Amino acid sequence: MMYKSTRRQFLGEASCAAVGSSSLFSTLLNLRMANSMAAEALPSGPSLSAHNLAAQDDYKAMVCIFLAGGNDSFNMLVPRGNAEYNEYSTIRADLALSQGSLIPLNQLGGDGREFGVHPSMPEVAQLFNDGELSFIANVGTLVEPVTKATLEDETARLPLGLYSHSDQIMHWQTSVPDRRTGFGWGGRTADLLNSLNDNPKISMNISLAGTNLFQTGTTLTEYSVVPWGDGAIQIHGHDDDWNPMHVLRNAAIESMLDLEYQNLFDQTFASTTKSAMEGAALFSDAIKQITPFTTEFTAENYLAEQLEMVAKTIAANSTLGYRRQTFFVMLGGWDHHDEVLDNQMAMLSLVSQAMSQFNSALKEMGMENNVTTFTASDFGRTLTSNGQGSDHAWGGNHMVMGGAVRGQRIFGEYPQLYEDNPLDTGRGRLIPTTSCDEYFGELALWFGVDPSELETVFPNIGRFYSPSSNGMPIGFLGDRAYTDPSTLPNKVYLPLVSR
Repeated sequence: MMYKSTRRQFLGEASCAAVGSSSLFSTLLNLRMANSMAAEALPSGPSLSAHNLAAQDDYKAMVCIFLAGGNDSFNMLVPRGNAEYNEYSTIRADLALSQGSLIPLNQLGGDGREFGVHPSMPEVAQLFNDGELSFIANVGTLVEPVTKATLEDETARLPLGLYSHSDQIMHWQTSVPDRRTGFGWGGRTADLLNSLNDNPKISMNISLAGTNLFQTGTTLTEYSVVPWGDGAIQIHGHDDDWNPMHVLRNAAIESMLDLEYQNLFDQTFASTTKSAMEGAALFSDAIKQITPFTTEFTAENYLAEQLEMVAKTIAANSTLGYRRQTFFVMLGGWDHHDEVLDNQMAMLSLVSQAMSQFNSALKEMGMENNVTTFTASDFGRTLTSNGQGSDHAWGGNHMVMGGAVRGQRIFGEYPQLYEDNPLDTGRGRLIPTTSCDEYFGELALWFGVDPSELETVFPNIGRFYSPSSNGMPIGFLGDRAYTDPSTLPNKVYLPLVSR
């Protein structure tokens, strides 16, 4: 399925990507080699967190769906009660969805306000109403809690490059908003928990979208696979045993890789390449053994294709020797400075279908309680129209899905949307009321990071949440004091922002 893209939009997206991609790729390539060499000198033994997990034979995975370009998420989750809808439609003007088109959400808890989702997301509405998905409202990068007053008197400390694609992608993937770093929070989490896994050949961080900061740690980076075939990326022709030229060439390559090199960089390059080849063969064999799902993934939906490969990899976790894994998938093209209504109608449909199909495959495997899927994006977008679309903003709404999620709820603080409200910095650029640190910190705690190590992964989190508290930062994955999800209290934080 295709969506409309104007020449201006295409050029804008291409230039935005180019600004950060070339230098980022160079940095990450050097980091990979440095990390590989550093790993040679690291002592073996349990990670910091391994001893804190009561059961080391369980499996958990986090799946990040990154909507690159900045999703206009106040058209994804919309107030539909008359008074709140009128505020929404007034400020959104030509970007407003019709009240009757919104798919109602049967929300648990809350403050009495009614909400609906975009008309192209019936699958997400069903997941929500079935208790398998929740929303986190008005999330964004924050160095510290910010108010309109501290903005106006210029005492607020703000994220670097607040409305910049490259900076905000970096901050969302690293959860370090006050400086630029080459290590992501998923990578730092993997550094702590990697010793729970038995397979040194393939990173626990699997990417369907190539190089990314989220999964880059000090000793681990992502292992890239593709969403077709058996997923493994191999040296061209290396898996051929019928072509005599390929057989001879492969033998020569393997002979070179087996040599001992004096130069540490050369030796590291050879050992890394050989390990990658062995890992590709191992991954390919494991995926080939997976029984096909009865769940059908939409072939024309690239996000669904990525999530299908994620599902296959999860199904192979025992073969591959994993107890913890992270996954990174991406759908680009959300920088809708124009034609936002048409583009979102097509693109949100892709997201909704893909998430539903992925959830079905997990349930088919009996793994829905072991996997938590969450969305992320560069930033939210302006509530006001630029005449054709919306522009870069700050806070936005996100989705979490899985059996561990306390579903059918809206967590955080969904703001009122009238112009110049207490969170509006101008043009409907809303100050986030939930930080990325809280959002991601909760996921990391569920994943197995010990509270005492949370600030190792999220250096900024102490400004929003005390790791020594019994509760979770937000509550969408329950409370650390509880073990049985059915006994969890109905804690949902959704207060009104008063005029």
